Amino acid sequence: MIDATLIPWILAGVPLLGAALSPALWPYPHRLMAWSVGVCAVSLASVAGFAGYVTASPEGLLLLFLLPLTAGVSLLGQPHHRDHRASWVLTLIFLSLGLGALTSHPVIGKLFLMVIHGFVIVLLYRHHTPLWPISWWGLGAYTLGALCLLLTLVAPPPLSSMAALLACTILLPVVPFHDGHLTALTRLPGNLPSFMVLLFPALGLHSLAPLAATLPDPVVWMMSFLALAGTIYGAIKALAQSRVRLLLAYSSLSFFSMLWWCVVTTRSATPRAALFVGAVGLVMCGLLVAWQIIRTRYGDDVDPQAISGLASTMPQYAVLLSLLALAAMGLPPFGVFAGFMGLLLSSTAAFSAGIVVLVCAWLAASWYILALVQGLLFGARRTDLRHADLLQTELVSLIILVLTLLALGVAPISLFGPDRITATTGANSGSLVWNR
Repeated sequence: MIDATLIPWILAGVPLLGAALSPALWPYPHRLMAWSVGVCAVSLASVAGFAGYVTASPEGLLLLFLLPLTAGVSLLGQPHHRDHRASWVLTLIFLSLGLGALTSHPVIGKLFLMVIHGFVIVLLYRHHTPLWPISWWGLGAYTLGALCLLLTLVAPPPLSSMAALLACTILLPVVPFHDGHLTALTRLPGNLPSFMVLLFPALGLHSLAPLAATLPDPVVWMMSFLALAGTIYGAIKALAQSRVRLLLAYSSLSFFSMLWWCVVTTRSATPRAALFVGAVGLVMCGLLVAWQIIRTRYGDDVDPQAISGLASTMPQYAVLLSLLALAAMGLPPFGVFAGFMGLLLSSTAAFSAGIVVLVCAWLAASWYILALVQGLLFGARRTDLRHADLLQTELVSLIILVLTLLALGVAPISLFGPDRITATTGANSGSLVWNR
């Protein structure tokens, strides 16, 4: 029999060991890339292998599977360039810390989260460009998050509970604590933004789940107001953006604010919440990878309005980007639609102005995502640009994302059946509980 206390360390240790052995392949970028993707595959297999020993909290099990999958596809979508080697190794380190935070005892999980915050602060300080200058608000957000996590370990209730809730607002972004999220998606190097767009919200939902049922009425009212404000703000800002990564960052802020409203009004993080976070994180990962493909061909500072007519010159890219756009717009049969409708239908809140705001923001997402894709794929073909369709690794990356989103949409019941998921309470609340 497997000792239950060792399983979190095994899951976290697999990608960490892979990162530790990566320097041996440092002079060979292609081999290092293949090694990093292979480590993610082994990590996913280890999660699957230990799934029979785990009874997860409602938000836990699916996100545990999606983290190594997202890490792997974010790596596959990157060019095999030596300048990206550090981000490949950092992806394995963040994957290790994320799995540790999801599976460990709550106290140890918070230590993992503090280390994640520390890494992000250092990376944001060191990696900035004239196009994306350093954001002190983003650095301040993650510094505040680390201090809040420290308070949860040393302060008595109710201060520790308020600090934990504040830390959740930074990981799972909501206005006005969203600057860290925007900064991470626009300034982190390499493939890290396409991984962090799922990692941070997944950890935020995992931390929020045990708090949701204990929120007092004034806090529920305040967070509901902030969630609706964030939903509107994110949608309006996304409509006004010309930079693709900022558009996707504000779009994800709007979607995650919808989740906040559903969680705090129902005072519970249901399995549908995990489905929604996983689907939104995956589709944003896919769109970031798709934009990285354009940046690889035409430069980091390329203006999306200067690229058009890709439907005829890059047909494989056009088909997969169109499918990702349909998923991001919240259309069936993809996971975002299943998660969003599941949240609304399982909500105990009656028809209200809040639901109207959520639906309007959902419709706005259809507008700006469709406008982005239409501008890239259609219009006049640029004969002065060199066009090259997807490389094999890029094709595999986008296909995996589309198929996963389709699976989340058409088979949510099999993924979240009551025989697999039970809520946890007491000392183990907020972490995965391992069965012997």
